[in-house]
Amino acid sequence: MIRARRLRRGRDGSWQLRLPAAERDLLRTLPSQVRQLIEAGDDSTRRLFPPAYADDVAAESEYRQMVGRSILASHTEALRIMESTVDAAMLDDEELNAWLGALNDLRLVLGTRLDVSEEFVPLPPGHSLAPAMATYSYLSMLQEQVVIALASGFEK
Repeated sequence: MIRARRLRRGRDGSWQLRLPAAERDLLRTLPSQVRQLIEAGDDSTRRLFPPAYADDVAAESEYRQMVGRSILASHTEALRIMESTVDAAMLDDEELNAWLGALNDLRLVLGTRLDVSEEFVPLPPGHSLAPAMATYSYLSMLQEQVVIALASGFEK
């Protein structure tokens, strides 16, 4: 399947963001939804904050006290940047890296809600979860394109 490239490097080093209006509309709504889930402590956000010491409650508590706010700030800042630049024609490297983080967060939360795993069986088009799965697939495709675009800067 050939996918239209959503990103192209400009001569000035910035990234041209080539998203159709429907995709921008979708991406405009998702960051605030995930931010609300984070603020509410919804279980679907657990993969955004994986334990560092799953078998040591004291070490995990100390870890959370040291870096918990930083991890939360990183997630919320990436979502904020995506939200504020979703209608932009161009992104700089910092913004595109934030998009990569935000896309990852969106996929993790949606994938958790959908219980996506390696054994996941594709859903038939009429299934009630098919629209959410299509969104998950779209986010995966877009994340892949961001990774490829950013990695192209390392090629010689």
